[in-house]
Order: sequence, then C-alpha cells, then structure tokens
Amino acid sequence: MGSAIQLSNVVRNYQLGKTMVQAARGVSLEFQRGEFTALAGASGSGKTTLLNIIGCIDKPDAGRISVDGKDVTDVPLHRLAGLRNQYFGYIFQTFNLVAVLDAFENVELPLVLAGMPAKQRRERVEALLESVGLANHRHHRPQELSGGQRQRVAIARALVTEPLAVLADEPTANLDSKTGADIIELMASLNASRRVTFIFSTHDHHIINRASRVIWVSDGAVREQAPAEHAGAPLLRASGTNP
Repeated sequence: MGSAIQLSNVVRNYQLGKTMVQAARGVSLEFQRGEFTALAGASGSGKTTLLNIIGCIDKPDAGRISVDGKDVTDVPLHRLAGLRNQYFGYIFQTFNLVAVLDAFENVELPLVLAGMPAKQRRERVEALLESVGLANHRHHRPQELSGGQRQRVAIARALVTEPLAVLADEPTANLDSKTGADIIELMASLNASRRVTFIFSTHDHHIINRASRVIWVSDGAVREQAPAEHAGAPLLRASGTNP
C-alpha cells in the first residue's frame, strides 16, 4: 500500500501552570495508505495530541514528520493550512458544521476554498452525499438534521477533497450507541471503497474492535500495538488503569 504518514521520535510538551506535561514522548509511528487505525487510550493519554501532530494542526518540539513522502517538520505555521487542505480531512465529535449553510454547502465549502470550478464541485458533492445516504437532505441545514445525519455531512466534507487521510477525533462521542455503530460501519465502508487512510483518536470500544490496527497510548508514549483480532485485550486497562 505504501507509507502515508511517518512520525519519528516525536516529542511534544505543554506547560500547565508550574507543571510540564509530556504529551508525546519520543513517539515513532508509521501509517500505511488505506489503513483503518485507532489511537486508543484513556483521557489525557496523549492520543489527541498525536492526532493533531499527524494532521499538522500542532507542531512537535522535537522529532520529524513525513506526509506522503515529504518531510513537513519545518514547514512554517503560515503554510500549514495549505498542507492540511491538501492532505487531510477532519471529523470532530461536535461535527463543526457551519450553521447557516445547508448540507450541500457544508460539504462543498472546502472545494470553494480550493478554487474548484462549480460544475466539478457539484458533481463531487452530489456523489458524496449519495454515498453517505443524504442525497435527499442536501438542502437541510445542520439544525434540521439528527446527530447521525450531521456526522454523515461531516464525513462527506472530510472526503470531498480526496485527502490522503481522514483524521477523526472521538467521532461517536455525541451519538447514541446504535447511531455510533452505523457511523463506524459507514466509515469502514468508505475506507474500503476509497482506500483512504482513517486514523481515529478514541476510547470507544466499537471503533477499537473495528479497527485493523490499534495503537495504545498512555502518558504520551505508545505502549502497545495490536491487529484487530487482539484489539480488545487491553480494553479494560484503557478504560480504567492505563496500560
């Protein structure tokens, strides 16, 4: 499949009052194209920090980051937005949809910002809304949609630029268990059909058990990696005592 993203000895520290928090401690990871991978761990374990570094939202204090074979570690802050738009789609637990735009316009927005011609935008957005089951809701605004439907809009928006990877931070946290399970299956189906890398930050055992690889994070360090058939083993430790 080929490497999509590499982290080499990544370090990230935060000052919290008088305390130095080590959010990432010498983390080295590689993600292949088409993976469906979960960064798992308890709250405060460092998984969201790693997701933000992977997605060029945050910069490490030390170490190197490679995206699509390009070293992006030293890219200045003012150019990171361009990198994010080029390589990544994002899904958040709070959906982050624009309230005054309808479903079509929310999905279309990244393409407008990228300067894509209108006809090409329309064709791509309509196809994605169809693929997430919202073709008949294209003119509904977020407040007119259920939580699951809003997350489907967010998934379509994340995929509309045909990114290298989709990064999802606790995407089922604000959904009931059945809706969350449906959303996970939708993302798994899109991962398989589009061969786009999905990387989750989560402690949802449904995502953990569905992932092809689980990377367990604790106190800013990778403690364990396991393929899907072993993914459930550390689950109780992740929800209680850190592994």
